[in-house]
Amino acid sequence: MNLDSIPIDNIPMESSGVIETGEPVAVLLFLIVALGICAGIIALQIYLSKRESRLLGLIMPAVSFSFSLMALLGVLLYSAHSGTSTQWVNGEIVEQTTTQLASTASIIGGAVYIFVLFNIPTVILVAIYAACRNHKNKHRALDKMNVQDL
Repeated sequence: MNLDSIPIDNIPMESSGVIETGEPVAVLLFLIVALGICAGIIALQIYLSKRESRLLGLIMPAVSFSFSLMALLGVLLYSAHSGTSTQWVNGEIVEQTTTQLASTASIIGGAVYIFVLFNIPTVILVAIYAACRNHKNKHRALDKMNVQDL
């Protein structure tokens, strides 16, 4: 059989996991928007950290930490759920069994994992706050020293 005589349109193609034509644009657009949001959050954190009030710079780390606590609570409530199966015969319960869906060690491991993962933004925001406040304190001490020299 000559392969040149087979039309290319009739060859069945298997899905190879290649991205379709329109998808790279959507992925690129998503990445640009996500990076823009991250840059905006970082710029806002720097702005708030440079303000005179110390508490303004701690607002965003507190919000981020509260999101991590909500995620942790969700994981704990979902993981601690136990399953109940009931067998009915002629309208009466014959057997009812309760099983725990996850072991205690896996619940604790998952909770620690989620808590650490969701607190990465909190650590970054606190580091930005500390760097901005340290820079501001150095300038304040330098200004104080210049005034004393006069």
